[in-house]
Amino acid sequence: MRDTSSPGPLAGVRVVELAGIGPGPFAAMLLADLGADVVRVDRPKPSPLGIDPAYDVANRNKRSVLVDLKAPEGPGLVLDLAERAHLLIEGYRPGVAERLGVGPQACLARNPALVYGRMTGWGQHGPRADRAGHDIGYAAAAGVLGMIGDPDRPPAIPANLLGDYAGGSLYLVVGLLAALHHARATGTGQVVDAAIVDGAAHLTGVLWGLLAAGQWQDRRGANLLDGGTPCYAVYPAKDGGHLAVGALEPQFYAEFARLLGLGPDAPGQWDTARWPELRALIAARFATRTRAEWEEVFAGSDACVEPVLTMREAAASAHLAARGTYVEADGYTQPAPAPRFSATPGTLRRPPSRPGADTAEVARDWGLPALSRPSGPPAAAPAAPAAPATSAAAPAAASPPAAAPVRNTRPVRNTPPAPPSPDAAAR
Repeated sequence: MRDTSSPGPLAGVRVVELAGIGPGPFAAMLLADLGADVVRVDRPKPSPLGIDPAYDVANRNKRSVLVDLKAPEGPGLVLDLAERAHLLIEGYRPGVAERLGVGPQACLARNPALVYGRMTGWGQHGPRADRAGHDIGYAAAAGVLGMIGDPDRPPAIPANLLGDYAGGSLYLVVGLLAALHHARATGTGQVVDAAIVDGAAHLTGVLWGLLAAGQWQDRRGANLLDGGTPCYAVYPAKDGGHLAVGALEPQFYAEFARLLGLGPDAPGQWDTARWPELRALIAARFATRTRAEWEEVFAGSDACVEPVLTMREAAASAHLAARGTYVEADGYTQPAPAPRFSATPGTLRRPPSRPGADTAEVARDWGLPALSRPSGPPAAAPAAPAAPATSAAAPAAASPPAAAPVRNTRPVRNTPPAPPSPDAAAR
């Protein structure tokens, strides 16, 4: 569904993103999806971990400029952008931005109201602050990775969703928006130190309370919510598919037991001494039918049983299709903006930015003509530019102006479609 009427709740917020990988770009995408005017400062030489820009979903709804920070004029151009921005995101190791001349002190000197977001794995200080790392290591060090998986096997790896994006990107965005609220009230910006180890650890807050209360064991596969209980676990079906069971409450468990056919002689839900027997019984029942057959059995019930779907299966599922959770845009499936806003929904206005394709446009819209002049060594010509977007030009100012939003030239609005017929680095 296309709609040009909603620029999003963050319309007018200007963001400078110093190109990186992982959680920083994803955080900037979240802001861009909600209407912020995000300008990504790409370097002339792309990251070796990068993909074809046309498929880099983390760069959708953004515009890109090319700046060589190692060229004499490079840092000055970034400072000019920072002077006109509300937020800045960088994901270098501690001290790198300062050495390049675009650290928080230099940027805040140009724009005292700027919120400077720093996205790292280990944080800006501490014994490991200057070490390389990736999501898996940060989640491990935060005590989170060790919670996941079968107790008799190595911990399971939840892709890079838990560290990079949950413990990193989401906490950075919360910090940026909270600091922006403060800056608008006081005129004073600040630095947001978003470390993946901090965010991942913070996610475990409730579990630490349970641990202190004696209701959680400090080992995986032995607790209420980590597969330790037979009624909260994953079971294989006859055809190799899997079913996720979350029947915790008594009324839901009773429905689950009835539909699964456990029988009156089955061990009780909370008879912990007989849990091995109950788990084996549940597994044996699931092994008698295929995943699809069990889906039919539990359809429409409150037994809290769901099929474990692949990415493509999830995108095609009836519920997510009805909500428009995934959309077709730019020739492939991708998640729609989230969360949903009743008055100012997020939209897909632009395809993923291509490095440098929007330099002239940003130079015009942000009132920075020097940006469009050649900088540093010549870079390879970028691929075909993204669909153009227009915003009102903004003069240079010591404090960030209220930038006009990028006009929606190709939006896909995240609102439910019509109901279907009956028949979403090293740092």
